Amino acid sequence: MTTTADVRDPELPGRLLAVERDALIPLLRARPDADFALPATACPGWTVRDVLAHCSSALLRVVESRFEEGVFSPASNDRDIAERADWSNQQVVDELERGMTEAGPVIAKAGGVLDRVALGEWVHAGDVRDVWGEPEAYGGPGLPDALVLLARITRERGRLPLHADLDDVDEPLLLGEASGERNPARFIGDAATLVRLYAGRSVPEGTSYELVGAEAAELNMFG
Repeated sequence: MTTTADVRDPELPGRLLAVERDALIPLLRARPDADFALPATACPGWTVRDVLAHCSSALLRVVESRFEEGVFSPASNDRDIAERADWSNQQVVDELERGMTEAGPVIAKAGGVLDRVALGEWVHAGDVRDVWGEPEAYGGPGLPDALVLLARITRERGRLPLHADLDDVDEPLLLGEASGERNPARFIGDAATLVRLYAGRSVPEGTSYELVGAEAAELNMFG
């Protein structure tokens, strides 16, 4: 059976955040301050701390329903990071833990318009792991829910259709919208590589995958 995402599970984004919280927060609390100052290679100009401050502030905006004009724009993100410049790294982690705990019910009630925030938070957690050389940078226990969310968001946003045969997932995954105007592209490889392509992240040298019928840049949802 091919995995699709036709019906929204309102609890899925919150579940993804909770699973990632339980894996990420202990890792962050165990790291020295110097690790937070490392460049975030997936987010040019930002450090790991900046990524985490962006994540925590975005989730608090969701929790507190603060969505002024221009929110989540590059300028807005930079302001949120600057507002936390005097915080300790652990204060940023505290806020992130709160956001990952409290945002789920708010996202569930929003009808789908905020689901992308949960996926973005999960991807950014992968960005941090990637910098630190941690295993399963874009995988781990949250991957099944992340793939379902990715499939549904790509469909709702009318992205190009793609059939993914994943080495580490039993069922094929259908992404994007089958409009009939374009034959589905085909991806063969592991799930983390698929996530990297859709997130616009670099693929490690030597990674083996096959993409037919589309260019990698066409998959990028965050570029």
